[in-house]
Amino acid sequence: MELLFALVIGALTASGVYLLLRARTFPVIMGITLLSYGVNLFLFATGRLATGQQPVIGTSAAYADPLPQALVLTAIVIGFAMTAFLVVLSLRSLADNENDHVDGRRDESSPSSKQEREVTGK
Repeated sequence: MELLFALVIGALTASGVYLLLRARTFPVIMGITLLSYGVNLFLFATGRLATGQQPVIGTSAAYADPLPQALVLTAIVIGFAMTAFLVVLSLRSLADNENDHVDGRRDESSPSSKQEREVTGK
C-alpha cells in the first residue's frame, strides 16, 4: 500500500511539474492543481497510513494523528480558491491580450492587446 501511495505521489508531482513548464495558461493551471494534489497526499502520508484507528489520543492504545488530516483539509480549501482565482485571471488575460502564453510573448505583426488595437485603429 505504501509503495502504491508513493508512486501516486511521484506521478502527480512529476506530471504537475511537466505541466507547469508548458507555455500556455491552462496546462500551467492544471500543473499547479496536480502539484497541490501531490503535496496534499504527501502531507496526508506523514500521519502514517492507519485504518480503523481512532483519531483521538487517550481513547485507545493506537491512534491516528489528526494534524495531517486538518492540514490537508485546509490545503484543499486554499487550493480550490487559488485555482478559481487563477482561472479568472487567465480568462481576463486571454480577453485582454487574445493570447494565452504565460511568458508574455507577442506577435510582432499585430498589436496583441485591446488597448493597443484601439489606439492604432486596427
